[in-house]
Amino acid sequence: MTNPFKDVLNSKVILLTGTNTTANHPIIANYIHEAVTKRGAKLIVADPRKIKLVDISEVWLRPRVGTNVAWINGLMHVIIRDNLQAQAYIDERTTGFDELKKCLAKYTPKYVADITGIPEKDLIAAARLYATAGPGSIFYAMGITQHTSGTNNVKSLASLAMLCGNIGIEGGGVNPLRGQNNVQGACDMGGLPNVFSGYQVVTSEDIRDKFAKAWNVAKLPDKVGMAVTDMGNAAGKTIKALYIMGENPVLSDPDSHHAAKGLASLDFMVVQDIFLTETAKLADVVLPSSCFAEKDGTFTNTERKVLRVRKALDAPGAALEDYRIIAAIAKRMGYPMEYSNSSAIMDEINALTPSYGGITYARLDKEDLVWPCPTKDHPGTPILHVGRFARGQGVFFSIEYQPSAELPDMDYPFVLTTGRVHWHYHTGTMSRKGTALNRMYPEALAEINEEDAKRLRVADGDYVNIVSRRGSIKVKAVVSNMTDRGVAFVPFHFYEVAVNQLTINALDPVSRIPEYKICAVRIEKAA
Repeated sequence: MTNPFKDVLNSKVILLTGTNTTANHPIIANYIHEAVTKRGAKLIVADPRKIKLVDISEVWLRPRVGTNVAWINGLMHVIIRDNLQAQAYIDERTTGFDELKKCLAKYTPKYVADITGIPEKDLIAAARLYATAGPGSIFYAMGITQHTSGTNNVKSLASLAMLCGNIGIEGGGVNPLRGQNNVQGACDMGGLPNVFSGYQVVTSEDIRDKFAKAWNVAKLPDKVGMAVTDMGNAAGKTIKALYIMGENPVLSDPDSHHAAKGLASLDFMVVQDIFLTETAKLADVVLPSSCFAEKDGTFTNTERKVLRVRKALDAPGAALEDYRIIAAIAKRMGYPMEYSNSSAIMDEINALTPSYGGITYARLDKEDLVWPCPTKDHPGTPILHVGRFARGQGVFFSIEYQPSAELPDMDYPFVLTTGRVHWHYHTGTMSRKGTALNRMYPEALAEINEEDAKRLRVADGDYVNIVSRRGSIKVKAVVSNMTDRGVAFVPFHFYEVAVNQLTINALDPVSRIPEYKICAVRIEKAA
C-alpha cells in the first residue's frame, strides 16, 4: 500500500475494485464506510459481484469477469478525451504519457462497453468523478491480481492513479489489500524467488556478496528461483523433494487434482504446520510448529506497518517456533544457524535490510513504525512517493486488453469465480476448527444468479453439479443477485467441496499467480 488505512478518511473519491472488502477486510471497510457516510467521499465500486459497499456507492461498474484492463483503459480514455488529467503532475513526474494516449485511443466508451458490459454512461460518470473529485484513492485485492493479466491489471491501476496525480499525496494512493496477516512481511523478508530481504535482487553481485559475508559462506547462487506455482508443476519431475511450511496446496492450488498428483510423485515431502492439513496427510515427515500466540516476533501488515507479536502461551507437545525448527535442520545439515531469540533475528534484519534498518524491538515497544525506515532516528514512511517516485520518474505502461485463458463456450457456458467468505479463512485450516464460525457458515455454497437459477430450474438450497474440464463438485446453491448472469461464485475454504479441482492452472507470465477468478464451467441440477 502506498498510503495508510486511515488516510482514506482524507479521500474525496475512492475506487474499490476486485475486493469484497466488508467480508475480507472488514476494518478497512469500516474506514471506507466512515469516509463515505460521515465525511462525504464519493465511492466507485468496480466489481462483477454486488458486494455490500455497492449500497453506499455513487457509481457501480459491473464488468464481465476478467475484463479489468479494458474498463481501466476506458476510464483513462475518457479522462484524456475530456482533458481532465493532471497534466502538470504528468509532465513533472512521469514518462510514457504520449505512448499511453496512443494506446488508449481505441478504448472509447462504446468499445469498452462491448468488451465489459459496462454501460457507456456509467463508465463516463466514473471517469469524470475519479478525475475531478480528488484526492482519490484506489483499493484492490485478488479480484484484480488472480488473473493471467494480474500484473497488467495492477500496472493499469497505477497508470490511472498517476494520470490524475493521485500518488504521493494524502488521501490518494494505490492500495493492495493483502489476504493474510503477514503476506507483506513474508515478501519483505525475501519470501519471493528473485530477492533477498528488502527486495534486494539475487542477480546483483554486490548484494550477494553482502549476504554471503553476513552469513559466513563463500558465495550464494545468482539464479532466480521458482515461484510456488511452478514448483507444483515441477513436482516429481525436476523437483524430487519439497519442504512446505504454513501452506495447504492440496486445497489452495489450482487444478488441485493435478497438484495432489504432483505432490504424491515426490521422493520426499516435509510439511511444517500447526495442524494436520490435507497436504500434511500426504507428507513423509510432519514438523509441528507453533501458532502466532505461541511465539515472539513481528508481522508486517498490508499498510507496511511492523507489528510486534508477543508470546501469550506455551506451544503444545513437541511444537516449536518455526525459526527454531529451521535452525535445527540447518545445523544437522552442517550449517550452524544460531539465534538466541527472535530479537537476535530482528538485529540481523536491521543490519541487512535497508528499509528495516531503524525498526527495532525497542522502538516498536514505544511507537508504530512503517517501512521504509532506514535509521534508528527515522520516523518511518506512511505515504510512499511523496515529491518523487522511488525509481525517479513514474512510468505509464501502455497495456492492451487480453481475454482470459479460458472463456465460456457451448459446452461450458458459465464462468466460475472463487474467493473467501467473511466467516472463514483461506483453506479453513484454522477457522474451520472453531465451532462458532462453522455454525455461522457450515458448508460451501454456490452463489447463482436468479435468472440462471430459473432457467436451470434450481431453487435456493438445491444441490447442483458444477463441472469444468478438470473435474466436478456437488454443492448447495444459494440463489441471489449477488453474482451476475452467467457467473457462479464458490468459496475455496471447504475440503468437502474442493472448488480448486475445477480452476485452471493458467498463470500470469510475470507474477506466476494462477487465474483463480475465471474458468469455464457448466452447471446442472444434481439428481
